[in-house]
Amino acid sequence: MNEDYIKRFIAMQRLPYEVKVKRAEQRVHEFYHEIVNVREKNVHISVGGLDSLTLLYFIRSLGYSEKDIPAIGATVLEHKSIRRIHKQEGVIPVYPQMPKHRIIQEFGFPVVSKAKAKKISLLQNPDAEKITFIHAIMTGDMGKQGKYQHSDKIKLPNKWIEKFGGNYQSHRPDLLCRCADFKVSAECCKYMKENPCDDWAKEHDSYPFLGLMASEGGQREKALMKNGCNYYGKDVIRSAPFAPFMRQDILQLALDLKVPVPAAYGEIKRKPDGTLYTTKAQRTGGDICGFGIHLEKRPHRFDRLREDDPKAWHYWMYEVCTDEATGEHYGWGRVLDYIGVEWEDMPAVQMNLFDMGVVE
Repeated sequence: MNEDYIKRFIAMQRLPYEVKVKRAEQRVHEFYHEIVNVREKNVHISVGGLDSLTLLYFIRSLGYSEKDIPAIGATVLEHKSIRRIHKQEGVIPVYPQMPKHRIIQEFGFPVVSKAKAKKISLLQNPDAEKITFIHAIMTGDMGKQGKYQHSDKIKLPNKWIEKFGGNYQSHRPDLLCRCADFKVSAECCKYMKENPCDDWAKEHDSYPFLGLMASEGGQREKALMKNGCNYYGKDVIRSAPFAPFMRQDILQLALDLKVPVPAAYGEIKRKPDGTLYTTKAQRTGGDICGFGIHLEKRPHRFDRLREDDPKAWHYWMYEVCTDEATGEHYGWGRVLDYIGVEWEDMPAVQMNLFDMGVVE
């Protein structure tokens, strides 16, 4: 990526909060004018958790009504506290292309991160055709096509190679690599959110406002840094007015706009040093999503699922899949055990302390 893009974007991230909010207003107006007035198309807001709910309130605060800019979301996948707010705000529901349990059963578990899950799924195929890419995932060595350079960005960290690289042990004789007895996949987002939202957009000739921030990292970080808030590409047209926002900016804006905070996040509180935080989840996902679970402190998302819905927790942890070799039922419990995330015991810190904002 061009270093000038990165420098300019980092400079925008360092702007004062008030300046970033004013710039976000301008980006919303510009995108609306370009798409609706110039191109004579439609726009919508893609709504999920707290960040995009804040975007919804922000755009409404600028005078755009539901008729001007409707809101859509894969509501059925969200935590029940988010679903209530979606209904309250008139978010139009879009529905997954496949039931959640079938996605897990057919494709595998979404674990570690979206980018890493894609690489792990390749390693789980003992007959992968992209052997040069497999070698790069295992070693970081790019081969002839990559001018024999080394890339730590393509290479998986050794801890994941050891757990999932058993089919290609010969590429890393220095490690003891294993094969997991469950499948890993990044396909869940495509079938549950991305495709349904894209289909709705095509049907309504509409382009989205997204509540994405580069500071959240992940796959979209580079694209946001390179393409900025409003992007008019050949295949992708979208607006991400909060792209330069940091976590503190989005939480402050949520407070300023009096956005209803879903119970899954707890409350927005301020530490003694002034830092804002949510007392429960920092980010939410569906009850089958395990991206980032290995980084969460307890009580983590599956602990909260047990408190919210014990029957659903039991199903997802113990029963969603059937082992083809043994006929044994299993679920997220097997996955979490394998990657070293505790889940079966009750967390030492009681949930109500988080509800009260006592524990950070």
